[in-house]
Amino acid sequence: MQKRRWRTLALLRKVLTCAICAISLLALFSIHVFPSSRVPNFSDSFKLPTISNMNPSIKAGLKNSLRHIYPNPKLLSLLILTRFDSWAVLTVISDSDKLWKPPPNHDFVPCLEASPNYTAPVESQGYLLVHTNGGLNQMRAGICDMVAVARIINATLVIPELDKESFWQDTSNFSDVFDEDHFINALENDVKVVKKLPKELAFAPKSVRYFRSWSGMDYYQEQIASMWVNNEIIRAAKSDSRLANNNLPPDIQKLRCRACYGALRFAPRIEAIGKLLVNRMRANGPYIALHLRFEKDMLAFSGCTHDLSPAEADELRMIRENTVYWKIKDIDSGEQRSKGYCPLTPKEAGIFLSALGYPSNTPIYIAAGEIYGGDSHMADLRSRYPLLMSKETLASADELEPFIDHSSQLAALDYIVSVESDVFIPSYSGNMARAVEGHRRFLGHRKTISPDRQDSFFFGANARVTEEEKRPRFWNKGHGEIPL
Repeated sequence: MQKRRWRTLALLRKVLTCAICAISLLALFSIHVFPSSRVPNFSDSFKLPTISNMNPSIKAGLKNSLRHIYPNPKLLSLLILTRFDSWAVLTVISDSDKLWKPPPNHDFVPCLEASPNYTAPVESQGYLLVHTNGGLNQMRAGICDMVAVARIINATLVIPELDKESFWQDTSNFSDVFDEDHFINALENDVKVVKKLPKELAFAPKSVRYFRSWSGMDYYQEQIASMWVNNEIIRAAKSDSRLANNNLPPDIQKLRCRACYGALRFAPRIEAIGKLLVNRMRANGPYIALHLRFEKDMLAFSGCTHDLSPAEADELRMIRENTVYWKIKDIDSGEQRSKGYCPLTPKEAGIFLSALGYPSNTPIYIAAGEIYGGDSHMADLRSRYPLLMSKETLASADELEPFIDHSSQLAALDYIVSVESDVFIPSYSGNMARAVEGHRRFLGHRKTISPDRQDSFFFGANARVTEEEKRPRFWNKGHGEIPL
């Protein structure tokens, strides 16, 4: 009896499938082959319902009925009656369409064009030297700010010096990470940029200043520009967060935008390997770039030790205590986590992706440095999503060899693959997460999903997703403003 019932169910499934296909083909055939055919105009009471006016209870009933026939709910989420003229066509909509579909742009587009009153740079008053600080994306944002500052104080900008003293101990120069010649040429109508000081000024005295954080036009025009009276060279000791986010002239905001998305292009060899990684990811179909910020420096700095062993927690505490320029030493991990200040663990990231509905065969690019704890902390995520890839697995040792021991160059590769991904998901809203999200929005509002990490403290019962897709905004919190 049980066997007969399954045979009947299988036969019914085949019949319904054939009927759906036949009706759909017949409707399309009638529209494209006999476009001039006429059908009577029925009143609204005789017309078939569309998805927009179908009774919700009927819609739910159709869906539940089909689930008895089609056992895989991931492949069949809804039965929709769509009207082609007078034809009712049954259309099956897959959940996967929603998972990968980019958000609407709401008619927002990049705004880069300078106003008619914007002029080419006039003869400069002196030279601005810049010492950047932080990781790749913190330095990027700082460089964009310093381009704007050079314009405001009428300075010639010397190619910035990258941070070589921070946690990463990266010895890369500007030309190792960015296309130096392109940077100079792209800004020729905005700011004069030179590779180094003239020989006659190489050993001239320099006025070193820590520009005030989040400063506006008045500060730079009145306090900094006045220094040209007694100085030929001003050196900015730090570059991050030195310029206000708001209340700046539109042309200054647009200049920051041009610097960030136009002038700051990565060095050719980084661009080449980055595109190679993207192509190798695309060979597996649409992919997610997961910025998994579960790295030693982040965990040590933030004091987040959830899911770590006592020995691992002690190691991170020692790193924090021994890093002089990290001011806060005594941190309560539980309090940090309850406030949403901690990155998702790899395990939580896997649960989050599953809750969103991404199937286990989804290709995922791990945009990160070395994951703290290695395979022991990645095991749960890998069991859910076996197609985990990274620059180390996609590229050969020979291809990556020029970038080894250069954290900024390796981060640039992750940046490229993340910007080009079909979906970008950051596990922490740090510098890279915001920079990539802004760049993706600038390029056409590509899909970004940002977890609410405060709710992840009660993960599984109260998880929430926020999609930053509605409208452009200005970045805050340590980036310098980037109008999108």
